[in-house]
Amino acid sequence: MKTEEKFMVEAIMLAKRSAADGDYALGAVVVRGNEIIGRGVTRLMHENDPTVHAEIMAIRDACEKEGTRFLNDAILYTTHEPCPMCASAAIWARMQGIVFGATVQDGLDQQDLNGKFTWRQIDIPCEYVLSKGDPKMEMVGGFMREKCLELFDLSR
Repeated sequence: MKTEEKFMVEAIMLAKRSAADGDYALGAVVVRGNEIIGRGVTRLMHENDPTVHAEIMAIRDACEKEGTRFLNDAILYTTHEPCPMCASAAIWARMQGIVFGATVQDGLDQQDLNGKFTWRQIDIPCEYVLSKGDPKMEMVGGFMREKCLELFDLSR
């Protein structure tokens, strides 16, 4: 799967916007071909809904714009490794793959440093979820990781 920096740069910009709005610095985009078809930021601090993760919001946005629940040939770019819910949503949407920056371990390491972060409450890596899904999806982890790690500082 070909990865492109411009799409992760957009996800990072969305994450910064989310932090400026008082939420966690997490962003995601859904890409088909050379076009962003969905965007999302985490809304956990603003809505009483535990499902409003950036990845879910980007998938919802893309499905609404495309008029379908299936996002064949689409790739999810996200600033942080998706949780099991978000990885499963990508499978249900029949996406081609997921590209993420910071890893679960990065989030856990940040939590150890300042105690504020609760990035993961279910210890199931994205790779494991994708390996159990059908259709099989491609995954690229650690893409532009250093830039995505900088986002942790915005959520403190």
